[in-house]
Amino acid sequence: QVQLVESGGGLVQAGGSLRLSCAASGRTFSSYAMGWFRQGLGQEREFVGGIRGISWSGGSTNYTDSVKGRFTISRDNAKNTVYLQMNSLKPEDTAVYYCAARFARLARDATQYDYWGQGTQVTVSS
Repeated sequence: QVQLVESGGGLVQAGGSLRLSCAASGRTFSSYAMGWFRQGLGQEREFVGGIRGISWSGGSTNYTDSVKGRFTISRDNAKNTVYLQMNSLKPEDTAVYYCAARFARLARDATQYDYWGQGTQVTVSS
């Protein structure tokens, strides 16, 4: 069983930055693919990006096109934590952001993930 707790959300002006953290329980954190998803009001949950576990090109990342060059995902396996650094934020980035884990290859499909955090709100004002 893996428990995930996100933190770091808040209100920021357009062009600003935020860093989200996702702390995970469990001894095999480094083997999990970690995904970040977001869900805007009235919208479907969408893949933001993710980072692979050590068994699958560990440390490599993948992003959705709308955040490439602005968002960066990293992980600290010693701290069982994954990060989402968000720069040059836009109002359309406003959403609840979730981290998710799966003991398999990184996936873009939210239904492929076994564990989810509670989400953290990110609001970007124009």
